[in-house]
Amino acid sequence: QAQLLESGGGSVQAGGSLRLSCDASRYRYSTKCRGWFRRTPGQEREGVAILDSDSGGTWYADSVKGRFTISRDNVKQTVDLLMSTVKPEDTGIYYCAAGPATYGGICRLSQFNTYGQGTQVTVSS
Repeated sequence: QAQLLESGGGSVQAGGSLRLSCDASRYRYSTKCRGWFRRTPGQEREGVAILDSDSGGTWYADSVKGRFTISRDNVKQTVDLLMSTVKPEDTGIYYCAAGPATYGGICRLSQFNTYGQGTQVTVSS
C-alpha cells in the first residue's frame, strides 16, 4: 500500500496552471523534509521543490523558480505543488517524496528516500 499518493495530474495548455496534491495521511506526516520530483522524457528524475516542514523554508529548481509553489495543508494532511505558467518542458511524471533531514537539520535532495508512484503531467503548446 502506497504511503504517499499523488493526485491532480493531467493535461494542460502552456501558460496554464495545475495543482498536484500528495496525500501523506498514511505516512509519518511529521517527517521534516517533503518534496516533489519529476522525470521528464529522456531525463533522470530530478528534484523540483522542497519544503522544510519545521521552518517552512522552501527550495526550488532554477527551471521552476517563480512558477511553482510547494505548500502544506495541515487539515487535509497533504503537500501540494501549484504549477503556474507551465511550459511544454514541464511535461513528465511527478513524484511526491519525503525524507529525513541531515544531522545539521538541512533538507537535501539526496536525503529523500520515500516516493509515491507518480502522476503524469502533460503540457501542450
